[in-house]
Amino acid sequence: MRTNSINPREDLQAIREIMERSSKFLSLSGLSGIFAGVCALVGAGVAWFIVLDSGNVCFDEYMYGSDGSAGPALRAYLASVSLLVLGLALLGAFYFSLRKARKTGLQFWTNSSRRILIHLLIPLFAGGLFILILLLQQNFVLVASAMLIFYGLSLVNAGKFTFSELHYLGLTEIGLGILAGFFVHQGLLFWAIGFGLMHIIYGAVMYYRHER
Repeated sequence: MRTNSINPREDLQAIREIMERSSKFLSLSGLSGIFAGVCALVGAGVAWFIVLDSGNVCFDEYMYGSDGSAGPALRAYLASVSLLVLGLALLGAFYFSLRKARKTGLQFWTNSSRRILIHLLIPLFAGGLFILILLLQQNFVLVASAMLIFYGLSLVNAGKFTFSELHYLGLTEIGLGILAGFFVHQGLLFWAIGFGLMHIIYGAVMYYRHER
């Protein structure tokens, strides 16, 4: 006589995986974080070695000018580098996540991917407006702090729709942003650590935990 054996643990695990796939965006690739971190470190390196001449140029003098006027060259450069890094990071996230979705047979554009995108963009948009206000008010020393804090908030906001590493990366970015607000003349260093080093570390953790 043939009997069917049922393992409740396997059934619960299968149900849990189905629910997770329907409610979370699991195509996010750790390689996108590594790629974004490398781009940020390259941008920060160019800023330090070329614009600031390896620290030989005084940040305050270059930022505000020797006559007290604002330094438009540095502002324009930092803005262009930040936008370029953001654009490359978004392209990298799209490319590597799409590639992962195709490899694993997951659908890329779902309700979960739409939710994570919306929750990611809301704090980013608000932060962009706030940074624009800082620039218009010529309060440049808090720009790096604001970028890290609002970016961290966007990651925390979107982290509930994907892997938990994104949530903790967001908390790390917020902490670095607060420190950058106290050490305002080290903004480039905190920017490089937050957008560069932390992306590489968390991206590597995500890759080895979820993709290997």
